[in-house]
Amino acid sequence: MDIVIKGAVICNSEFEPQRADLSVRGEKIYKIGGISGGKVIDFSGCTVLPGFIDIHIHGCGGADVDGADTASLKKMSDFLVKKGVTSFCPTTMTMPESSLAQQFAAVSDYMGRESGAYIHGINMEGPFISHEKKGAQHGGHIRTPDLGEFKRLVKLCDVRLIDVAPETKGAFDFAAEASKHCVVSAAHTAADYETAMESFKHGFSHATHLFNAMPPMKNREPGMAGAVLDSKGVTAELICDGFHNHPAVIRLAFGLLGEDRAVVISDAMKAAGCGDGDYELGGQTVYVRGGRAALKDGTIAASTTNLFDEFKNLLDFGIPFKQAVKACTINPAKVIGADDVTGSIKEGKSADLLIIDDSLEIKAVFVKGRIFTARQSGF
Repeated sequence: MDIVIKGAVICNSEFEPQRADLSVRGEKIYKIGGISGGKVIDFSGCTVLPGFIDIHIHGCGGADVDGADTASLKKMSDFLVKKGVTSFCPTTMTMPESSLAQQFAAVSDYMGRESGAYIHGINMEGPFISHEKKGAQHGGHIRTPDLGEFKRLVKLCDVRLIDVAPETKGAFDFAAEASKHCVVSAAHTAADYETAMESFKHGFSHATHLFNAMPPMKNREPGMAGAVLDSKGVTAELICDGFHNHPAVIRLAFGLLGEDRAVVISDAMKAAGCGDGDYELGGQTVYVRGGRAALKDGTIAASTTNLFDEFKNLLDFGIPFKQAVKACTINPAKVIGADDVTGSIKEGKSADLLIIDDSLEIKAVFVKGRIFTARQSGF
């Protein structure tokens, strides 16, 4: 039987408010408006958004990809759906190939069996990055881009994103080949503006956590950040937790990136949703104090946030509602090539929906037509 969402305002395919009923049949959005019959659920006073998509997340809810087992991935899946995230890309770190292979195999094994948010494929952050801008990545495992390693890992599990420092030896040739399979993102890089601009001609089309793990943008040295903002076809991730970037920087970036190029990510680690304490990330101890995650030397290390909290931050920072929604939904979907099936509310697309009330509280989440309510899931 169809499920009918009645009385709510729908964020339609143009990301404009539309007062209309919506029906879900199986895993798909069946019809918008003109609906008769079906099991009616009254969501009067609510807004229906596309489900959020986190394309860069290491862990949450006390588990992470490093665990290399389905139990860890299930914890992540179950945690994310409570935060309005309906799909995600488990993100690996700079580790030996043998460890990555175990993680890839675990993700492949769990895909199709998710109990909450579902997986699109892996985001491979590292190991092909810069020592100079490694951030919280393990320096001992950094290596130059290796197409052979990439091809071996891809056989184990689909990769949607791979993060590479453009200035590393062989990066351009690597990106030219890897970009035939997935998006190549500039990450953990010391590249200057000229190298960055050249990389966009050789397969790079995205930037990982803009402003973080890259040189600061200066008036005579715009660097990678300046190149990304200056290139109309390049998309960029932003962590909007209030620690990684100042609200003024977020406003400036969103202003320059416009509605279609900004992508909100969490870059969360297993501490997300678990409170302060000492945790492990990529083989290193991370200290979480006051919600801020850092290595012993103070280097910021991933985050403890989630996309829904970041979405509310964006609204507080002054980002327009429509732009904030797109940055959490259709923009990440486009980056990973999933926008034909999810990321917006349109007949025939996957019924991945987030229903919120006027107080920005989550009332229900649909994942491929399966409903999770506040009462059932404890949002």
